[in-house]
Amino acid sequence: MSIHKPAKTRAMTIHDFHGRKVNGLKLSMVTCYDYCSASILNESQVDCILVGDSGSMVMHGCPTTLGATVDMIVQHTLAVAKGAPDKFIVGDLPFCSYRKSRARTIEAVERIMRAGAQAVKLEGAAGNLKTVRHIVESGVPVMGHIGLTPQSVHGLGGFKVQGRVPEVATRLMREAHELAEAGCFALVLECVPADLAQEITVSLSIPTIGIGAGPHTTGQVLVWHDLLGMSQSFKPKFLKTFLNGFELVRDALNAFDGEVKQTTYPDLKEHCY
Repeated sequence: MSIHKPAKTRAMTIHDFHGRKVNGLKLSMVTCYDYCSASILNESQVDCILVGDSGSMVMHGCPTTLGATVDMIVQHTLAVAKGAPDKFIVGDLPFCSYRKSRARTIEAVERIMRAGAQAVKLEGAAGNLKTVRHIVESGVPVMGHIGLTPQSVHGLGGFKVQGRVPEVATRLMREAHELAEAGCFALVLECVPADLAQEITVSLSIPTIGIGAGPHTTGQVLVWHDLLGMSQSFKPKFLKTFLNGFELVRDALNAFDGEVKQTTYPDLKEHCY
């Protein structure tokens, strides 16, 4: 029996993001940081890739995303762009890279775009609206991000759901519209109540991409390592793992170790020249 292999979809553009919103169609986004993983994603039906500052945690062992630098994002973007030439790639602007000066912001944007991204993402609205407009006017698509903004983890008092109290919910609604009006083509909603995420999504003309924001957003994003179950300790309520990757990889390594020590690998006939 033959196994049908779905055809790869063409790379999205910002017009396709808008089209998903208009037509009520969902979209999927996954973070990625290296060539090998990107090569797999390129053969999948996942719509787009985020080279996120979360790479500082899952790839470099930092406790928060504050460890990410422009150099780090550029290097990961270069690798991902080589592995996934058929995907729309968004590069994260890391902590403080868009808060120092307009010139340094555009320099960071330029480097990430030259590395192979088709858009950049930044967190928050307060103090960033003029920056968003300037980046967009420079010809670079910008994805916004509100709710739990990990770069502000210390200002938020930890990794906490945002928008449970009316005044915060009102602020998030206002920020969503401000970022859309400033020119963002899409908006990430992270760790906000599902009903608030639905209200924001319905009220906007641009698509929303949720993570811990319920099923009513235009799309969903998850971290590669999280959805593949590569961590035994990270188990937030919003996360569904689609593979028990930790155990599968560990068991494969142990199988290799066992065959080496039992001298069954390499086999003299099958694996030797």
